[in-house]
Amino acid sequence: MKRILLMVLKNLFYVPYGWFRLLYYSSHVDQYTEEERYAMIRDIDHRANKGGRITIEAHGTENIPRENGFIFYPNHQGLYDVLAIVEACPRPFSVVMKKELQDIPFLKQVFACMKAYAIDREDIKQSMKVIIQVTKEVKEGRNYLIFAEGTRSKKGNCLLDFKGGSFKAATKAKCPIVPVALIDSYKSFDTNSIEPLTVQVHFLPPISYEEYQEMKTTEIAKEVKSRIEATIEKYEKR
Repeated sequence: MKRILLMVLKNLFYVPYGWFRLLYYSSHVDQYTEEERYAMIRDIDHRANKGGRITIEAHGTENIPRENGFIFYPNHQGLYDVLAIVEACPRPFSVVMKKELQDIPFLKQVFACMKAYAIDREDIKQSMKVIIQVTKEVKEGRNYLIFAEGTRSKKGNCLLDFKGGSFKAATKAKCPIVPVALIDSYKSFDTNSIEPLTVQVHFLPPISYEEYQEMKTTEIAKEVKSRIEATIEKYEKR
């Protein structure tokens, strides 16, 4: 976690203000629009990335649907993933996270500002409630991010299997699915290096409901995983 310490030290004079601001927004989420909350998070995120010597390369932002009501499905490499996508994505989105992350300082406040949902993978009833709520909000025009692997891969840029159940919200909302390929995101927090780092975020062409409506969720999962793997293979710097 050396890089996190570097982020703090490089922003030493900003940290008290930024932390108070994040705490206030997260405790008064309904006083601000989603755009205002997201802009605040992006500002803190950008400063942290700059201090931590991380450069985000955003590719394919033109593939982000112009109309709201879509779901990002990225590969999952570690705690830094959402922060990488926030830096790269100009459009507000929320997150479905595993419950183990909801009490981690900073991430807890960020997710509160995003009005994110924590899912208990061991509680089927609770998981279904989250899926139903996310489906409702996507239909109403909110955007979400779901990690279809369920947990982070500990193999760097290699992917775990994508779980079909992760795509139920998309199929029920009949919304565009946007695959997102993350490259080298794991190096941010999961190594002890503080060397300059470039993280690639690739927004792939969306898959419309018309394209996947006849597919089973397991088939959608395989297709999305395949597209992300092909992108990583093409752009990963070996």
